[in-house]
Amino acid sequence: MKATPLLLQALRRPAMIVTLDDAAWDLLLRQAGAANLMATLGHLLDEHGLFSRVPPRPREHLDWAGMLARRHRQAVRWEVKLIRQALRGLGMPVLLLKGAAYSVTGLPPGQGRLFSDIDILVPEVRLAEAEAALMMAGWAGTHHDAYDQRYYREWMHELPPMQHLRRESMIDVHHAILPKTASSRPDSALLRAASLPVAGEPDVRVLAPADMLLHSAVHLFSDGEYRNGLRDLVDIDRLLGHFGGDARFWAQLVPRARQLELTRPLFYALRYSAMLLDTPIPAAVTDELADAAPPPALLGFMDALFRRALLPEHRSCADWLSPTARFLLYVRGNWLRMPPRLLARHLFHKATLSLRKPRQEAA
Repeated sequence: MKATPLLLQALRRPAMIVTLDDAAWDLLLRQAGAANLMATLGHLLDEHGLFSRVPPRPREHLDWAGMLARRHRQAVRWEVKLIRQALRGLGMPVLLLKGAAYSVTGLPPGQGRLFSDIDILVPEVRLAEAEAALMMAGWAGTHHDAYDQRYYREWMHELPPMQHLRRESMIDVHHAILPKTASSRPDSALLRAASLPVAGEPDVRVLAPADMLLHSAVHLFSDGEYRNGLRDLVDIDRLLGHFGGDARFWAQLVPRARQLELTRPLFYALRYSAMLLDTPIPAAVTDELADAAPPPALLGFMDALFRRALLPEHRSCADWLSPTARFLLYVRGNWLRMPPRLLARHLFHKATLSLRKPRQEAA
């Protein structure tokens, strides 16, 4: 593999930026842009009192990224307010997941984080009510293909994504954090029961700290898409840094992962956060989670894949095996989500669909 990317070096030890020349700054910003971490990098440098040490031209890029991130947070808060109003008549709270949860609570991962949709969690028995209420408020379903509708509604853990007809904002309505067809099925009722209210946001809730970390882990390490892999790993690093100051968090984390059947994603989250970002993990937690590790040969193989796929998608961070690593993890992600027969059918459908599209576009 190539040398450690500049972006990883800066995320680990922000003070290293004072040693960079113009060419190195250019490369660092390109890597940060490829990883969707430009605003996060700027915020991290500001946290460490280093923003004034950034040369004028790179600082301009970071300033613009920071401005976009601030406007994004404002838009998210407004969108959450409108979602809350749309669902108010149902008598259930808006339980936010991932980026929206980080943003409205002011958690460290929300500082500078950009994301394309708002994710909420509702009870499965109330999906139809939530969908109807959102449609009345201007959101419309997407993915109208009959196969896609069945894929989402029968097999997945969410409705087809919904987009607002005027604002074009996106919302994903989940009833679980893993698909119905996955081998692990964390009990969503446990997640909802442990959720916490958001100060100053009536009827808005977020997952409890351990559950929030576990959801971030399962999202990253049970999926097959890694375009934003490093951004999501930074989320994990920042959550661990924030919650890890409380000994109760570490005491609850592994038992909660066992209860929710998420020890393997947690093992990978802690391993690669420590490996790539130098996240401090208590030895007692590592020992407690040792039985969740895959066999040594498989772990070595997974290291080779994740240490490539979790880097920015920039040519300076890739070697000849990087495309293969991303492809194999894409297949793995689908394998974890579906049984073999359904997976074969799904991949065949996607392959034939991709073959039909060029012909349709040419016509």
